[in-house]
Amino acid sequence: QVQLMESGGGSVQPGGSLRLSCVASGHLSSSDCMGWFRQAPGKERVAVATLDDEQSPYYTSTVKGRFTISKDNAKNTLYLDLNSVKPEDTGTYYCVADPCSTMRFVWVGHYPQTWGHGTAVTVDS
Repeated sequence: QVQLMESGGGSVQPGGSLRLSCVASGHLSSSDCMGWFRQAPGKERVAVATLDDEQSPYYTSTVKGRFTISKDNAKNTLYLDLNSVKPEDTGTYYCVADPCSTMRFVWVGHYPQTWGHGTAVTVDS
């Protein structure tokens, strides 16, 4: 069973940058994909960025051009670089894992099987 542990959250001013990390421990299948979700205060969790089985990135429109998802396979670590952050980027960020065959449906409401505990990001001046 895969366990996901996020780190790197904190407070940042608008326009600033932050790097989130997620270490995957246990057995992550080669057919599994990873990504990031975000839950803003009082709102539902939504997909922010994912990698497909060819490591191609996908982003929600509100972060495209500002956030970058990447993965270091040797370290079993997923990253999310947040740049030019805005107050609306505030929330708890969750690392997720799911079979690649279903991860692509997160953009239409599918929730992945495996979740980390989340790391909080606050964007405030």
